[in-house]
Amino acid sequence: MANPLKQLAGETAIYGLSTILARVINFALVPLYTRVLTQAQYGVVSEFMAYIAMLQVVLTLGLETGCFRYASKEGADPGKVFSNAFVTVSGICALFLACMIAFSGDISTAMGYPGFRNMIVYCGLILAIDCTTAILFAKLRHEHKALKFAVIKTVKILTEVAVNLWLYLVMAKRFAAGSSLWLTRFVSSTPDFTYPIFAILVSCIVCLVLIAPELLKLSFQLDRKLIGRLLVYSLPLMIAGLPGIMNDVLDRVLMRFVNADPVNWRADLGVYQAAVKLAVIMQLFVQMFRYAAEPFFFQREREKDSKQTYAKVLNYFTAFCMFGFVVLMLFMDEIGLLLGKDFRVGLDITPIMLMAYVITGILFNVNIWYKLSEKTGYAVWITLAGLVVTIVVNLIFMPRYSYHAAAWGHIASYVTMLLLTALLGRKHYPIPYNWGVVILLVAAGLGVWGLSMLLPEMGVWTKILVHSAFVLLYIAIAFVIFVVQKRRAAV
Repeated sequence: MANPLKQLAGETAIYGLSTILARVINFALVPLYTRVLTQAQYGVVSEFMAYIAMLQVVLTLGLETGCFRYASKEGADPGKVFSNAFVTVSGICALFLACMIAFSGDISTAMGYPGFRNMIVYCGLILAIDCTTAILFAKLRHEHKALKFAVIKTVKILTEVAVNLWLYLVMAKRFAAGSSLWLTRFVSSTPDFTYPIFAILVSCIVCLVLIAPELLKLSFQLDRKLIGRLLVYSLPLMIAGLPGIMNDVLDRVLMRFVNADPVNWRADLGVYQAAVKLAVIMQLFVQMFRYAAEPFFFQREREKDSKQTYAKVLNYFTAFCMFGFVVLMLFMDEIGLLLGKDFRVGLDITPIMLMAYVITGILFNVNIWYKLSEKTGYAVWITLAGLVVTIVVNLIFMPRYSYHAAAWGHIASYVTMLLLTALLGRKHYPIPYNWGVVILLVAAGLGVWGLSMLLPEMGVWTKILVHSAFVLLYIAIAFVIFVVQKRRAAV
Protein backbone atom coordinates (compact mmCIF):
# COMPACT_ATOMS: atom_id res chain seq x y z
CA MET A 1 0.00 0.00 0.00
CA ALA A 2 2.89 2.35 0.71
CA ASN A 3 3.98 2.66 -2.92
CA PRO A 4 0.57 3.63 -4.35
CA LEU A 5 0.06 6.14 -1.56
CA LYS A 6 3.50 7.59 -2.22
CA GLN A 7 2.70 7.82 -5.93
CA LEU A 8 -0.55 9.62 -5.15
CA ALA A 9 1.21 11.99 -2.75
CA GLY A 10 3.97 12.67 -5.28
CA GLU A 11 1.63 13.48 -8.13
CA THR A 12 -0.58 15.54 -5.83
CA ALA A 13 2.52 17.51 -4.86
CA ILE A 14 3.42 18.21 -8.49
CA TYR A 15 -0.10 19.21 -9.43
CA GLY A 16 -0.31 21.12 -6.18
CA LEU A 17 2.94 23.05 -6.50
CA SER A 18 2.00 24.27 -9.97
CA THR A 19 -1.60 24.95 -9.03
CA ILE A 20 -0.64 26.75 -5.83
CA LEU A 21 2.04 28.77 -7.62
CA ALA A 22 -0.39 29.69 -10.37
CA ARG A 23 -3.24 30.57 -8.02
CA VAL A 24 -1.00 32.45 -5.60
CA ILE A 25 0.26 34.56 -8.48
CA ASN A 26 -3.31 35.01 -9.70
CA PHE A 27 -4.42 35.79 -6.16
CA ALA A 28 -1.87 38.59 -6.16
CA LEU A 29 -4.23 40.34 -8.58
CA VAL A 30 -6.98 40.51 -5.95
CA PRO A 31 -5.41 43.53 -4.19
CA LEU A 32 -5.21 45.19 -7.62
CA TYR A 33 -8.81 44.35 -8.55
CA THR A 34 -10.19 45.44 -5.20
CA ARG A 35 -8.35 48.76 -5.37
CA VAL A 36 -8.71 49.68 -9.06
CA LEU A 37 -12.20 48.30 -9.76
CA THR A 38 -15.34 49.33 -7.96
CA GLN A 39 -17.37 46.72 -6.08
CA ALA A 40 -19.86 46.66 -8.97
CA GLN A 41 -17.20 46.22 -11.67
CA TYR A 42 -15.65 43.31 -9.78
CA GLY A 43 -19.15 41.90 -9.49
CA VAL A 44 -19.50 41.93 -13.28
CA VAL A 45 -16.29 39.89 -13.61
CA SER A 46 -17.69 37.40 -11.10
CA GLU A 47 -20.94 37.10 -13.05
CA PHE A 48 -19.16 36.30 -16.32
CA MET A 49 -16.95 33.76 -14.56
CA ALA A 50 -20.04 32.06 -13.14
CA TYR A 51 -21.53 31.55 -16.59
CA ILE A 52 -18.23 30.27 -17.96
CA ALA A 53 -17.90 27.77 -15.10
CA MET A 54 -21.37 26.33 -15.72
CA LEU A 55 -20.92 26.07 -19.48
CA GLN A 56 -17.54 24.35 -19.14
CA VAL A 57 -19.26 21.42 -17.45
CA VAL A 58 -21.80 21.13 -20.27
CA LEU A 59 -19.35 21.39 -23.15
CA THR A 60 -16.85 18.80 -21.84
CA LEU A 61 -19.75 16.30 -21.61
CA GLY A 62 -18.16 14.59 -18.60
CA LEU A 63 -15.70 12.90 -20.95
CA GLU A 64 -12.62 13.51 -18.79
CA THR A 65 -13.77 10.90 -16.28
CA GLY A 66 -15.15 8.75 -19.09
CA CYS A 67 -11.72 8.64 -20.66
CA PHE A 68 -10.16 7.49 -17.38
CA ARG A 69 -12.76 4.74 -17.09
CA TYR A 70 -12.34 3.28 -20.59
CA ALA A 71 -8.63 3.97 -21.04
CA SER A 72 -7.95 2.02 -17.82
CA LYS A 73 -9.84 -1.10 -18.88
CA GLU A 74 -7.82 -4.20 -19.70
CA GLY A 75 -6.96 -4.39 -23.39
CA ALA A 76 -8.08 -0.79 -24.03
CA ASP A 77 -6.34 1.50 -26.51
CA PRO A 78 -5.96 4.79 -24.58
CA GLY A 79 -5.03 6.71 -27.72
CA LYS A 80 -8.23 5.67 -29.41
CA VAL A 81 -10.30 6.54 -26.36
CA PHE A 82 -8.87 10.05 -26.06
CA SER A 83 -9.06 10.61 -29.84
CA ASN A 84 -12.78 9.86 -29.95
CA ALA A 85 -13.43 12.03 -26.91
CA PHE A 86 -11.46 14.93 -28.40
CA VAL A 87 -13.33 14.85 -31.71
CA THR A 88 -16.68 14.73 -29.91
CA VAL A 89 -15.94 17.69 -27.65
CA SER A 90 -14.35 19.71 -30.48
CA GLY A 91 -17.44 19.34 -32.65
CA ILE A 92 -19.78 20.48 -29.87
CA CYS A 93 -17.53 23.45 -29.03
CA ALA A 94 -17.31 24.57 -32.65
CA LEU A 95 -21.09 24.66 -32.94
CA PHE A 96 -21.40 26.51 -29.63
CA LEU A 97 -18.80 29.13 -30.64
CA ALA A 98 -20.58 29.80 -33.93
CA CYS A 99 -23.82 30.51 -32.03
CA MET A 100 -22.06 32.79 -29.55
CA ILE A 101 -20.57 34.85 -32.37
CA ALA A 102 -23.82 35.03 -34.33
CA PHE A 103 -25.92 36.18 -31.35
CA SER A 104 -23.29 38.12 -29.38
CA GLY A 105 -25.10 41.45 -29.73
CA ASP A 106 -28.44 40.08 -28.57
CA ILE A 107 -26.86 38.25 -25.62
CA SER A 108 -24.90 41.29 -24.39
CA THR A 109 -28.01 43.49 -24.58
CA ALA A 110 -30.15 40.94 -22.75
CA MET A 111 -27.57 40.77 -19.95
CA GLY A 112 -27.60 44.55 -19.54
CA TYR A 113 -24.22 45.17 -21.18
CA PRO A 114 -25.05 46.74 -24.57
CA GLY A 115 -21.97 47.66 -26.53
CA PHE A 116 -19.93 44.81 -25.04
CA ARG A 117 -20.68 42.12 -27.61
CA ASN A 118 -16.95 41.42 -27.86
CA MET A 119 -17.07 40.12 -24.26
CA ILE A 120 -19.61 37.50 -25.35
CA VAL A 121 -17.34 36.43 -28.21
CA TYR A 122 -14.36 36.28 -25.84
CA CYS A 123 -16.31 34.05 -23.46
CA GLY A 124 -17.23 31.77 -26.38
CA LEU A 125 -13.59 31.48 -27.42
CA ILE A 126 -12.46 30.85 -23.83
CA LEU A 127 -14.98 28.04 -23.47
CA ALA A 128 -14.17 26.46 -26.85
CA ILE A 129 -10.42 26.39 -26.17
CA ASP A 130 -10.65 25.33 -22.52
CA CYS A 131 -13.08 22.49 -23.16
CA THR A 132 -11.20 20.96 -26.09
CA THR A 133 -7.84 21.18 -24.33
CA ALA A 134 -9.42 19.60 -21.23
CA ILE A 135 -9.35 16.24 -23.04
CA LEU A 136 -5.66 16.67 -23.81
CA PHE A 137 -4.94 17.54 -20.19
CA ALA A 138 -6.88 14.45 -19.12
CA LYS A 139 -4.60 12.41 -21.40
CA LEU A 140 -1.55 13.83 -19.62
CA ARG A 141 -3.07 12.93 -16.25
CA HIS A 142 -3.79 9.37 -17.40
CA GLU A 143 -0.19 8.99 -18.57
CA HIS A 144 1.05 10.36 -15.20
CA LYS A 145 2.77 13.27 -16.97
CA ALA A 146 2.11 15.50 -14.01
CA LEU A 147 5.13 17.72 -14.61
CA LYS A 148 4.18 18.56 -18.19
CA PHE A 149 0.61 19.19 -17.10
CA ALA A 150 1.85 21.48 -14.34
CA VAL A 151 4.23 23.46 -16.54
CA ILE A 152 1.59 24.24 -19.17
CA LYS A 153 -1.01 25.19 -16.57
CA THR A 154 1.52 27.43 -14.83
CA VAL A 155 2.49 29.20 -18.04
CA LYS A 156 -1.21 29.73 -18.75
CA ILE A 157 -1.86 31.47 -15.45
CA LEU A 158 1.38 33.49 -15.67
CA THR A 159 0.23 34.73 -19.06
CA GLU A 160 -3.13 35.75 -17.62
CA VAL A 161 -1.45 37.66 -14.79
CA ALA A 162 1.04 39.32 -17.14
CA VAL A 163 -1.68 40.54 -19.50
CA ASN A 164 -3.71 41.87 -16.55
CA LEU A 165 -0.74 43.82 -15.21
CA TRP A 166 0.12 45.09 -18.70
CA LEU A 167 -3.41 46.37 -19.27
CA TYR A 168 -4.00 47.91 -15.84
CA LEU A 169 -0.55 49.34 -15.14
CA VAL A 170 0.80 50.17 -18.61
CA MET A 171 -1.89 50.38 -21.27
CA ALA A 172 -4.44 52.26 -19.13
CA LYS A 173 -1.98 55.18 -18.93
CA ARG A 174 -1.32 55.04 -22.67
CA PHE A 175 -5.02 55.03 -23.43
CA ALA A 176 -5.47 58.09 -21.22
CA ALA A 177 -2.63 59.81 -23.11
CA GLY A 178 -4.28 59.02 -26.43
CA SER A 179 -1.79 56.39 -27.67
CA SER A 180 -2.17 52.70 -28.62
CA LEU A 181 -5.87 53.31 -29.24
CA TRP A 182 -5.99 50.40 -31.72
CA LEU A 183 -6.15 48.09 -28.70
CA THR A 184 -9.43 49.70 -27.62
CA ARG A 185 -11.06 47.62 -30.34
CA PHE A 186 -10.57 44.70 -27.97
CA VAL A 187 -10.83 46.25 -24.47
CA SER A 188 -12.20 49.43 -22.91
CA SER A 189 -10.12 52.59 -22.93
CA THR A 190 -10.55 52.90 -19.15
CA PRO A 191 -9.86 50.10 -16.63
CA ASP A 192 -12.95 47.94 -16.16
CA PHE A 193 -14.20 44.35 -16.27
CA THR A 194 -13.08 43.83 -19.91
CA TYR A 195 -9.41 43.60 -18.91
CA PRO A 196 -9.59 40.35 -16.84
CA ILE A 197 -11.73 38.59 -19.47
CA PHE A 198 -9.41 39.58 -22.32
CA ALA A 199 -6.43 38.40 -20.25
CA ILE A 200 -8.05 34.99 -19.78
CA LEU A 201 -8.61 34.70 -23.53
CA VAL A 202 -4.95 35.43 -24.29
CA SER A 203 -3.85 32.86 -21.71
CA CYS A 204 -6.13 30.23 -23.29
CA ILE A 205 -4.58 30.84 -26.70
CA VAL A 206 -1.07 30.44 -25.25
CA CYS A 207 -2.17 27.23 -23.52
CA LEU A 208 -3.58 25.86 -26.78
CA VAL A 209 -0.28 26.48 -28.56
CA LEU A 210 1.72 24.74 -25.81
CA ILE A 211 -0.45 21.62 -25.65
CA ALA A 212 -1.03 21.38 -29.41
CA PRO A 213 1.80 18.79 -29.90
CA GLU A 214 -0.33 16.31 -27.95
CA LEU A 215 -2.77 16.37 -30.87
CA LEU A 216 -0.16 14.70 -33.07
CA LYS A 217 -0.12 11.73 -30.70
CA LEU A 218 -3.82 11.00 -31.15
CA SER A 219 -4.81 8.33 -33.62
CA PHE A 220 -8.17 9.84 -34.64
CA GLN A 221 -9.58 6.38 -35.34
CA LEU A 222 -13.24 7.22 -34.90
CA ASP A 223 -15.36 4.46 -33.42
CA ARG A 224 -19.08 5.19 -33.11
CA LYS A 225 -19.62 2.34 -30.67
CA LEU A 226 -16.83 3.60 -28.44
CA ILE A 227 -18.19 7.15 -28.58
CA GLY A 228 -21.59 5.77 -27.65
CA ARG A 229 -20.19 3.91 -24.63
CA LEU A 230 -18.21 6.96 -23.55
CA LEU A 231 -21.28 9.17 -23.73
CA VAL A 232 -23.53 6.69 -21.94
CA TYR A 233 -21.03 6.59 -19.08
CA SER A 234 -20.07 10.28 -19.12
CA LEU A 235 -23.30 12.15 -19.77
CA PRO A 236 -24.77 11.26 -16.36
CA LEU A 237 -21.58 12.67 -14.84
CA MET A 238 -22.00 15.83 -16.93
CA ILE A 239 -25.65 16.14 -15.88
CA ALA A 240 -24.58 15.55 -12.29
CA GLY A 241 -21.66 17.94 -12.65
CA LEU A 242 -23.90 20.77 -13.82
CA PRO A 243 -25.91 20.94 -10.60
CA GLY A 244 -22.58 20.53 -8.84
CA ILE A 245 -21.04 23.60 -10.46
CA MET A 246 -24.34 25.42 -10.11
CA ASN A 247 -24.08 24.76 -6.39
CA ASP A 248 -20.79 26.67 -6.57
CA VAL A 249 -21.82 29.62 -8.75
CA LEU A 250 -25.63 29.84 -8.88
CA ASP A 251 -25.65 32.27 -5.96
CA ARG A 252 -23.73 34.74 -8.14
CA VAL A 253 -26.46 34.52 -10.77
CA LEU A 254 -29.32 34.74 -8.27
CA MET A 255 -27.98 37.99 -6.82
CA ARG A 256 -29.15 39.71 -10.00
CA PHE A 257 -32.73 38.71 -9.19
CA VAL A 258 -33.26 38.21 -5.42
CA ASN A 259 -30.53 40.11 -3.60
CA ALA A 260 -31.34 42.06 -0.44
CA ASP A 261 -30.30 45.22 -2.30
CA PRO A 262 -31.72 44.89 -5.84
CA VAL A 263 -30.10 48.13 -6.97
CA ASN A 264 -26.54 47.46 -5.83
CA TRP A 265 -26.50 43.71 -6.37
CA ARG A 266 -23.30 43.93 -8.44
CA ALA A 267 -21.52 45.63 -5.52
CA ASP A 268 -22.65 42.89 -3.11
CA LEU A 269 -21.50 40.30 -5.62
CA GLY A 270 -18.08 41.97 -5.83
CA VAL A 271 -17.70 41.95 -2.02
CA TYR A 272 -18.81 38.32 -1.88
CA GLN A 273 -16.37 37.24 -4.58
CA ALA A 274 -13.48 39.04 -2.87
CA ALA A 275 -14.22 37.26 0.42
CA VAL A 276 -14.49 33.91 -1.34
CA LYS A 277 -11.07 34.53 -2.91
CA LEU A 278 -9.53 34.40 0.55
CA ALA A 279 -10.86 30.86 0.93
CA VAL A 280 -9.49 29.77 -2.44
CA ILE A 281 -6.40 28.12 -0.92
CA MET A 282 -8.59 25.37 0.47
CA GLN A 283 -10.26 24.95 -2.90
CA LEU A 284 -6.79 24.75 -4.44
CA PHE A 285 -5.83 21.74 -2.38
CA VAL A 286 -9.09 19.98 -3.20
CA GLN A 287 -8.52 20.62 -6.90
CA MET A 288 -4.90 19.47 -6.96
CA PHE A 289 -5.87 16.38 -4.97
CA ARG A 290 -8.63 15.65 -7.50
CA TYR A 291 -6.17 15.81 -10.42
CA ALA A 292 -4.04 13.05 -8.91
CA ALA A 293 -6.70 11.06 -7.05
CA GLU A 294 -9.20 10.40 -9.83
CA PRO A 295 -6.87 8.31 -12.04
CA PHE A 296 -5.30 6.86 -8.88
CA PHE A 297 -8.66 5.53 -7.63
CA PHE A 298 -9.45 3.89 -10.96
CA GLN A 299 -6.05 2.32 -11.43
CA ARG A 300 -6.01 0.82 -7.89
CA GLU A 301 -9.52 -0.60 -8.17
CA ARG A 302 -8.41 -4.16 -8.91
CA GLU A 303 -5.99 -4.36 -5.97
CA LYS A 304 -7.03 -6.52 -3.04
CA ASP A 305 -6.85 -3.83 -0.37
CA SER A 306 -8.04 -0.95 -2.56
CA LYS A 307 -11.02 -0.08 -0.35
CA GLN A 308 -8.86 0.12 2.75
CA THR A 309 -6.54 2.44 0.81
CA TYR A 310 -9.45 4.70 -0.16
CA ALA A 311 -10.52 4.91 3.49
CA LYS A 312 -7.04 5.88 4.69
CA VAL A 313 -6.77 8.50 1.95
CA LEU A 314 -9.91 10.18 3.30
CA ASN A 315 -8.45 10.32 6.82
CA TYR A 316 -5.22 11.95 5.70
CA PHE A 317 -7.05 14.28 3.35
CA THR A 318 -9.36 15.52 6.12
CA ALA A 319 -6.46 16.04 8.53
CA PHE A 320 -4.58 18.16 6.02
CA CYS A 321 -7.63 20.22 5.06
CA MET A 322 -8.44 21.04 8.68
CA PHE A 323 -4.80 21.97 9.25
CA GLY A 324 -5.20 24.47 6.42
CA PHE A 325 -8.45 25.73 7.92
CA VAL A 326 -6.80 26.35 11.30
CA VAL A 327 -3.81 28.18 9.80
CA LEU A 328 -5.93 30.40 7.57
CA MET A 329 -8.44 31.33 10.27
CA LEU A 330 -5.84 32.05 12.94
CA PHE A 331 -4.14 34.55 10.64
CA MET A 332 -7.23 35.84 8.78
CA ASP A 333 -6.88 39.37 10.17
CA GLU A 334 -3.52 39.70 8.44
CA ILE A 335 -4.61 37.89 5.27
CA GLY A 336 -7.67 40.12 5.01
CA LEU A 337 -5.47 43.18 4.51
CA LEU A 338 -4.88 41.94 0.97
CA LEU A 339 -8.34 43.18 0.06
CA GLY A 340 -9.14 46.79 -0.64
CA LYS A 341 -10.74 48.61 2.26
CA ASP A 342 -14.21 48.65 0.65
CA PHE A 343 -14.18 44.86 0.25
CA ARG A 344 -13.21 43.82 3.81
CA VAL A 345 -16.80 44.05 4.98
CA GLY A 346 -17.32 40.51 3.64
CA LEU A 347 -14.56 38.80 5.65
CA ASP A 348 -17.05 37.24 8.06
CA ILE A 349 -18.11 34.70 5.42
CA THR A 350 -14.57 33.42 4.77
CA PRO A 351 -14.64 30.70 7.51
CA ILE A 352 -17.99 29.50 6.16
CA MET A 353 -16.55 29.13 2.67
CA LEU A 354 -13.41 27.43 3.99
CA MET A 355 -15.52 24.74 5.66
CA ALA A 356 -17.64 24.44 2.53
CA TYR A 357 -14.51 23.59 0.54
CA VAL A 358 -13.44 21.05 3.18
CA ILE A 359 -16.80 19.32 2.84
CA THR A 360 -16.46 19.43 -0.95
CA GLY A 361 -13.15 17.57 -0.72
CA ILE A 362 -14.61 14.92 1.57
CA LEU A 363 -17.51 14.55 -0.85
CA PHE A 364 -15.09 14.00 -3.75
CA ASN A 365 -13.42 11.17 -1.84
CA VAL A 366 -16.73 9.51 -0.96
CA ASN A 367 -18.45 9.82 -4.35
CA ILE A 368 -15.82 7.65 -6.00
CA TRP A 369 -18.07 4.65 -5.33
CA TYR A 370 -20.52 5.40 -8.13
CA LYS A 371 -17.68 6.06 -10.57
CA LEU A 372 -15.94 2.77 -9.77
CA SER A 373 -19.16 0.77 -9.83
CA GLU A 374 -20.33 2.52 -13.04
CA LYS A 375 -23.55 3.59 -11.31
CA THR A 376 -23.08 7.19 -12.33
CA GLY A 377 -26.82 7.72 -12.62
CA TYR A 378 -26.92 8.15 -8.85
CA ALA A 379 -24.72 11.23 -9.24
CA VAL A 380 -27.57 13.01 -10.99
CA TRP A 381 -30.02 12.58 -8.11
CA ILE A 382 -27.46 13.36 -5.43
CA THR A 383 -26.34 16.60 -7.01
CA LEU A 384 -29.88 17.58 -7.91
CA ALA A 385 -30.75 17.24 -4.22
CA GLY A 386 -27.85 19.54 -3.40
CA LEU A 387 -28.96 22.02 -6.03
CA VAL A 388 -32.48 22.08 -4.62
CA VAL A 389 -31.06 22.91 -1.20
CA THR A 390 -28.92 25.68 -2.73
CA ILE A 391 -31.89 27.21 -4.52
CA VAL A 392 -34.20 26.98 -1.51
CA VAL A 393 -31.69 28.51 0.93
CA ASN A 394 -30.85 31.37 -1.42
CA LEU A 395 -34.42 32.16 -2.44
CA ILE A 396 -35.59 32.22 1.18
CA PHE A 397 -32.67 33.99 2.83
CA MET A 398 -30.85 36.00 0.14
CA PRO A 399 -33.57 38.71 -0.02
CA ARG A 400 -32.75 39.43 3.63
CA TYR A 401 -29.13 38.37 4.18
CA SER A 402 -27.59 38.80 0.71
CA TYR A 403 -24.22 37.03 0.31
CA HIS A 404 -24.33 35.61 3.86
CA ALA A 405 -27.21 33.42 2.68
CA ALA A 406 -25.11 32.40 -0.32
CA ALA A 407 -22.25 31.24 1.93
CA TRP A 408 -24.48 29.19 4.22
CA GLY A 409 -26.24 27.79 1.17
CA HIS A 410 -22.95 26.17 0.17
CA ILE A 411 -22.62 24.46 3.54
CA ALA A 412 -26.21 23.19 3.51
CA SER A 413 -25.94 21.89 -0.04
CA TYR A 414 -22.60 20.09 0.38
CA VAL A 415 -23.64 18.47 3.66
CA THR A 416 -26.83 17.20 2.01
CA MET A 417 -24.89 15.67 -0.88
CA LEU A 418 -22.27 14.15 1.42
CA LEU A 419 -24.90 12.43 3.58
CA LEU A 420 -26.75 11.03 0.55
CA THR A 421 -23.53 9.87 -1.11
CA ALA A 422 -22.25 8.16 2.02
CA LEU A 423 -25.54 6.36 2.69
CA LEU A 424 -25.92 5.13 -0.88
CA GLY A 425 -22.25 4.13 -1.02
CA ARG A 426 -22.64 1.90 2.04
CA LYS A 427 -25.36 0.02 0.21
CA HIS A 428 -23.93 -0.29 -3.31
CA TYR A 429 -20.13 -0.11 -2.91
CA PRO A 430 -19.17 -0.26 0.78
CA ILE A 431 -15.82 1.31 1.65
CA PRO A 432 -14.71 1.07 5.31
CA TYR A 433 -14.43 4.79 6.00
CA ASN A 434 -13.74 5.61 9.63
CA TRP A 435 -16.27 8.41 10.07
CA GLY A 436 -15.39 8.73 13.73
CA VAL A 437 -11.86 9.81 12.79
CA VAL A 438 -13.13 12.19 10.11
CA ILE A 439 -15.59 13.86 12.50
CA LEU A 440 -12.97 14.12 15.25
CA LEU A 441 -10.49 15.78 12.88
CA VAL A 442 -13.09 18.33 11.77
CA ALA A 443 -14.17 18.95 15.37
CA ALA A 444 -10.54 19.38 16.45
CA GLY A 445 -9.95 22.06 13.79
CA LEU A 446 -13.15 23.93 14.65
CA GLY A 447 -12.43 23.60 18.36
CA VAL A 448 -8.92 25.04 18.10
CA TRP A 449 -10.24 27.98 16.07
CA GLY A 450 -13.06 28.47 18.58
CA LEU A 451 -10.61 28.59 21.49
CA SER A 452 -8.54 31.21 19.68
CA MET A 453 -11.61 33.42 19.41
CA LEU A 454 -11.74 33.64 23.21
CA LEU A 455 -8.29 35.24 23.43
CA PRO A 456 -8.03 38.93 24.30
CA GLU A 457 -6.46 41.51 21.98
CA MET A 458 -2.68 41.11 21.71
CA GLY A 459 0.26 42.76 20.06
CA VAL A 460 1.29 41.56 16.61
CA TRP A 461 4.27 39.42 17.66
CA THR A 462 2.52 38.02 20.71
CA LYS A 463 -0.44 37.08 18.54
CA ILE A 464 1.80 35.34 16.00
CA LEU A 465 3.47 33.27 18.74
CA VAL A 466 0.21 32.34 20.47
CA HIS A 467 -1.58 31.45 17.24
CA SER A 468 1.41 29.40 16.09
CA ALA A 469 1.07 27.46 19.35
CA PHE A 470 -2.59 26.85 18.50
CA VAL A 471 -1.55 25.44 15.11
CA LEU A 472 0.83 23.06 16.90
CA LEU A 473 -2.01 22.15 19.23
CA TYR A 474 -4.14 21.03 16.29
CA ILE A 475 -1.25 18.98 14.88
CA ALA A 476 -0.82 17.29 18.26
CA ILE A 477 -4.53 16.49 18.53
CA ALA A 478 -4.59 15.08 15.00
CA PHE A 479 -1.53 12.95 15.77
CA VAL A 480 -3.22 11.53 18.87
CA ILE A 481 -6.37 10.75 16.86
CA PHE A 482 -4.35 8.77 14.31
CA VAL A 483 -2.36 6.92 16.98
CA VAL A 484 -5.52 5.88 18.86
CA GLN A 485 -7.23 4.85 15.63
CA LYS A 486 -4.22 2.73 14.59
CA ARG A 487 -4.11 0.96 17.95
CA ARG A 488 -7.82 0.20 17.83
CA ALA A 489 -7.46 -1.18 14.30
CA ALA A 490 -4.63 -3.45 15.46
CA VAL A 491 -6.73 -4.96 18.27
